[in-house]
Amino acid sequence: MPNDLLSPTESTNAAPYSVSELAGALKRTLETTYDHVRVRAEISKVTRHSSGHVYLTLKDDRAAIDGVIWKGNVSRLKAQPEMGLEVIVTGKITTFPASSKYQIVIESLEAAGMGALLAQLERLKARLHAEGLFDPARKKPLPFAPKTIGVITSPTGAVIRDILHRIRDRWPCRVMVWPVVVQGDAAPSQVIRAIKGFESGEAPKPDVLIIARGGGSVEDLWPFNDEALARAVAACPIPIISAVGHETDTTLIDFVSDRRAPTPTGAAEMATPVLSELKGFLLDLERRRVGTFGRSMESRRERVALLSRALPKPQDLINSAQQRLDYIGHRLGGGLSKNLNLHETALVRVAGRFNPALLARPQSLKADQVTQLSNRALAALTRRVAQAESHARLPALTQRMDDAVQRQLKQRCDRLLSLEQLRQSLNPDRPLNLGFARVHRKDGALVASAAAVTTNDALELHFKDGVVDVVATTDAPPQTPPTSKPTPKKVTPPPSSDQGSLF
Repeated sequence: MPNDLLSPTESTNAAPYSVSELAGALKRTLETTYDHVRVRAEISKVTRHSSGHVYLTLKDDRAAIDGVIWKGNVSRLKAQPEMGLEVIVTGKITTFPASSKYQIVIESLEAAGMGALLAQLERLKARLHAEGLFDPARKKPLPFAPKTIGVITSPTGAVIRDILHRIRDRWPCRVMVWPVVVQGDAAPSQVIRAIKGFESGEAPKPDVLIIARGGGSVEDLWPFNDEALARAVAACPIPIISAVGHETDTTLIDFVSDRRAPTPTGAAEMATPVLSELKGFLLDLERRRVGTFGRSMESRRERVALLSRALPKPQDLINSAQQRLDYIGHRLGGGLSKNLNLHETALVRVAGRFNPALLARPQSLKADQVTQLSNRALAALTRRVAQAESHARLPALTQRMDDAVQRQLKQRCDRLLSLEQLRQSLNPDRPLNLGFARVHRKDGALVASAAAVTTNDALELHFKDGVVDVVATTDAPPQTPPTSKPTPKKVTPPPSSDQGSLF
């Protein structure tokens, strides 16, 4: 009993405690006396605060005590607190002076017996199944012939040797081993770290992952029932084969992985095909291909032979055609003579209706008609040739006509521009734009020289922007008439033979 706590029988002259002093004294007494206790109880209420702390109530059939788990210890617990779970907690007793309550600060928490662990596992499985993590539709297919296989397991056990030996016998390929511990509290975090490492490319990315561990008790395999590990396996984009324990052992990652193998050796067999079987299969396919090709060629050869029997011989075809040619050649001369006689008879019959006197001279009439027909044919042929030559010249003549029209238009346009320039140069108002003035009398007559102006003559000065009236003050001095220059003779150019008049 601390010295600062007085019994009721002591002197009443002792100094009184304040409420906070009394609460602090009680807190120190409890924490000193019960600084390490283990309590077996059932969790009746769990509250996870936004700060990360967990508040709960431990109870049995006759009493209850509040508990708190600080944020730093929540992730290190062997079992997560859940309503109705029977647990064994370790911690210290303390008080909360603000409400005069005592509570236990929990440092470790574990399920009280295997039955509680299995019940917790069943509840976790039901929650993950409700989220769809066990859905077969989300499971990824395994590659047929992987180039790289990743193995997450212990580097010292017999499991890795069995896997490597089986892969080497079936399908020699690259194997990347990420060593982890497969038992104890550190196992889930290390396996998650390995999955993330393969996924992020920290190690060469494999085509398939194998998470393997040998057999053991339920407690030994319990790290593979971790919720965070199960979610990491379900979220991994690489196909994962779970090979934890023997065929009768079942862990949580078996349900979320893409394939479950009964043993680590079975996982190696699932991940790889048998190279010798593939070679034999290819050889069998090649043998079947060669046999099929040979049978197809033989069948076609027989079909060609059967079809060739129905075809006539080439010499027979030539002989038959030669015979028809000889027969037609023999009849050709007689046919031509017969046809000529028929036409001669028809010609004589028609000609006799127009001139009966010519009936006595059929040979002469025939010769004259032939001559006339020949002349007409020659004339028609000449006209046809001339027409063809004319038609052949049409494109060239058309092009020449177009060129001539364009030249005429250009020449007339140039002539029109020259006349326009001449008109502009002869415009009497054009010098006004340069600052000159034009002198007129009042009657509108143009004054062309100073000699035409006398004193007091009323004049008008025409500027660009108006007219100014002025009066002459003096007479103009007499001027010597300018010496006239001989007018040069205008030479008229000869008319062009290939150019017409401009107008």
